[in-house]
Amino acid sequence: MTSRQRTADSNSLSPRRRTVVKAAAATAVLAAPLAAAWPAGAAGAPAFLHGVASGDPLPDGILLWTRVTPTEEATPGSGLGPDVEVAWTVAKDKAFTTVVAKGSVTATAASDHTVKADVRGLAPATDYWFRFSAGGTDSPAARTRTAPAADAAVAGLRFGVVSCANWEAGFFSSYRHLAARGDLDAWLHLGDYIYEYGTGDYGTRDTVVRQHAPTHEILTLADYRIRHGKYKTDPDLQALHAVAPVVAIWDDHEFANDAWSGGAENHTEGAEGAWSARQAAAKQAYFEWMPVRTATAGTTYRRLRFGKLADLSLLDLRSFRSQQVGVGNGSVDDPNRTITGRAQLDWLKAGLKSSDTTWRLVGNSVMISPFAIGSLTADLLRPLAELLGLPKEGLALNPDQWDGYTDDRRELLAHLRSNAIRNTVFLTGDIHMAWANDVPVDAGTYPLSASAATEFVVTSVTSDNLDDILKVPEGTVTALAAPVIQLANRHVHWVDTDRHGYGVLDITAERAQMDYYVLSDKTKQNATSTWARSYRTRTGTQKVERTYTPV
Repeated sequence: MTSRQRTADSNSLSPRRRTVVKAAAATAVLAAPLAAAWPAGAAGAPAFLHGVASGDPLPDGILLWTRVTPTEEATPGSGLGPDVEVAWTVAKDKAFTTVVAKGSVTATAASDHTVKADVRGLAPATDYWFRFSAGGTDSPAARTRTAPAADAAVAGLRFGVVSCANWEAGFFSSYRHLAARGDLDAWLHLGDYIYEYGTGDYGTRDTVVRQHAPTHEILTLADYRIRHGKYKTDPDLQALHAVAPVVAIWDDHEFANDAWSGGAENHTEGAEGAWSARQAAAKQAYFEWMPVRTATAGTTYRRLRFGKLADLSLLDLRSFRSQQVGVGNGSVDDPNRTITGRAQLDWLKAGLKSSDTTWRLVGNSVMISPFAIGSLTADLLRPLAELLGLPKEGLALNPDQWDGYTDDRRELLAHLRSNAIRNTVFLTGDIHMAWANDVPVDAGTYPLSASAATEFVVTSVTSDNLDDILKVPEGTVTALAAPVIQLANRHVHWVDTDRHGYGVLDITAERAQMDYYVLSDKTKQNATSTWARSYRTRTGTQKVERTYTPV
């Protein structure tokens, strides 16, 4: 997310934000709560305190993940603890009476005692149960599901869609409600799975609901491991990981705010070490702690297929991008600047052109639809600019989104049009608001110009949006800002600037529909969920339309 909510100018250091706490001290912060979570009567035995997960489903396989704590001192990021053999088992039933695959892997301190098993030889479009075992202790059992066969005629697919989960801003009720559905083929996490800030340094309506660990901004490999470990103790996140495979990409906060290939807005070179070292540490911890299969080493761009109905191209929009434009720092239209990098853009274009599925889904961490602010009043413009990382004088673009890299966007949309590539749907997070957009070839002449694709943007799980920044009742800002935004952006069918929640994407051969759900109160553990709106794109139209019932 491109918010600039910081306690100091990027060229100065705030003692609270910039103090680097040694890993040993940070580990001590975690030791007490993890020890308290140790299973009764299991002292000295390995424990599975961070749940289990699966991800990146294939027709014949699935990637399984867990983290074993071999001894009480072997907390995340500690570098402590012995090697331990971890067995994994996959079965057709929860009772594990019909085992179909099993094996083992060694958990070591070198990988923070995380383990993965890339299981193959499974049947397509099939539910399985899995668990891990170590030292006589079994992990919880969890459900996963393989993808349909590549040539299968698939009647429908259903995915949960989430992004932007700031631990300190609230509870992860969105995950709990998605887990309770029991009908997901998989769930997509579109970035900002974790946040890098120190405690109290990122928007929480001035109230830290629950505190980060470590409490300082994360900079080192140990820091990133501790933060991932803290997130994986959340019961709602564990519940969702235990019922369906995740398909995840990263955005900036898995690294640092407004990250680009050579740095980040929230990184001070030298005072916080070298960006290359910080980026490498963040990537290592991410791949240790997430059930993500790397098709290209060190990135999250890859492609999954779900029968003849859909394929899903997943983007990495942080590793290769040029620095965001700023005052005196280039032009958004400069063809030498890129958000994707040349190799990834060529890969995406080739995949979209060669696709023979009904739908081409693109997992996209920042909004591709153009966005002009329009004539917002100053009291709305300033917080919107703060949220989006815009100059508060009102420059009408978001340089961290595709708006800041218009040549890449122009090339991609021209490719869709010139090759008559239909049914491309961008699935997006980052912006802490919900949107339903056409993606126009030329926003300046839309709707007279064509729409090349559609885009569904989901709001944040907990991260602050406009009503939080302004500290006004939920819905207040949407009522004022949405009409102005839509007037200046005729391709935007709907925007909700205020609420938190998640999406459910349902796909058939006839249409792709996003149902938007909102939470009653992100600061309450028992927050309820309510359906808010639904939009769909019908096959062949490249247009979004409202529909009045969820799937």
